[in-house]
Amino acid sequence: MKSQSGAAPIVVRPALLIVGILLIAANLRAPFTGVAPLLGLIRANADLTTTEAGMLITLPLLAFAIVSPFAARVAREYGLERSLFAALVLIGAGIAVRSTGTVWCLYLGTAIIGGGIALGNVLLPSLLKRDFPDKTATLTSAYALTMGVGAAIASAIAVPLAQVFNSDWRLVIGAFIVLPIVTALIWLPQLRNRTSPLRDTATPPHGGEVWRSALAWQVTLFLGLNSFVYYVAVSWLPAILHDAGFSSDKAGSLHGVLQLATAVPGLLLLPVVRKLKDQRVAAFIASTISAIGLLGLLLAPSMAMLWIIFFGIGAGAAIILGLAFVSLRASNSHQAAALSGMSQCVGYLLAAAGPPLVGQLHDASRNWNVALAICAALCLVMALLGLFAGRAAHIVTAPIRRATAKAI
Repeated sequence: MKSQSGAAPIVVRPALLIVGILLIAANLRAPFTGVAPLLGLIRANADLTTTEAGMLITLPLLAFAIVSPFAARVAREYGLERSLFAALVLIGAGIAVRSTGTVWCLYLGTAIIGGGIALGNVLLPSLLKRDFPDKTATLTSAYALTMGVGAAIASAIAVPLAQVFNSDWRLVIGAFIVLPIVTALIWLPQLRNRTSPLRDTATPPHGGEVWRSALAWQVTLFLGLNSFVYYVAVSWLPAILHDAGFSSDKAGSLHGVLQLATAVPGLLLLPVVRKLKDQRVAAFIASTISAIGLLGLLLAPSMAMLWIIFFGIGAGAAIILGLAFVSLRASNSHQAAALSGMSQCVGYLLAAAGPPLVGQLHDASRNWNVALAICAALCLVMALLGLFAGRAAHIVTAPIRRATAKAI
């Protein structure tokens, strides 16, 4: 009995930790992507323009750009476990503030949610690599899938919940608070630990050799353009489908399909991407598939299910490849941290510009055709960038160049 009870923590704690990790992952998309199917309702009730409604997706992305590079510093000061708990508290507090009903609280709460998600986005992979170094690919696939499933469920139930609550969007977006509360309670046992993030975790962006590297910019723009088109789709897909003749319920369900399709490549790509000689072909194909999906929505919206799956798989694969490029193209852990900070800062700033810009294009043209065509063209630009970013090469810094010169 004594040995069994003594062995229990060795078995139970990792299991509880994995459950906590997966639940945190579920919080990293659902609280703000689940709002997209309600944007039409919120826009009408709060008297917002299309551009102003798009800011409800843009604000979290701005928070990602600002907060993400500083997440490692927070974790070094307070520990990974406590910082992740703080992320859950921020997400829950943001949901509460956002659902009070006033327009300024709607925006403030959305920004707070973005800050919490930014912490989780950066620190959760570091926790996985530290505690499960032999299962990183498997667990990263699992948490990517969980993130997609959480976002899909939020998207699918948003409109039905609005019908239950008599179109009171405040109650619907307030209901999302259940997830961070439950997750925080399950995460409580981990607060006894206080550990630092890994050395390759994103650091604050600053000038330096990485910013002057063509390869670093190719990786950064590949990620940034993919984020741009992905978050445009996350923001406006329900509205695009509604204008194409789909019901609000069907549009919300298809928005959920997008989230699931985005998560699928994680099950296949993550375990094999590092084993490829280079990733040029994979990056080109992923970007092209995204372009096909967007062109399909433009030219044949009646087949939306097929085109959404195409776009989701392509965008999901591009996200995984872009994140892999950060470590694969770096020469050391410090360089990986610098490139991660650069790519996240620039990438999320590009992504943040997407929803309001597309909202303005819609208001000017009174349709989504121009926006869909531009996003498809950007995917083709991504395909070209992928041919460069996917090369089996490393960013060369001054010390490496000097060492090479001496050897010659």
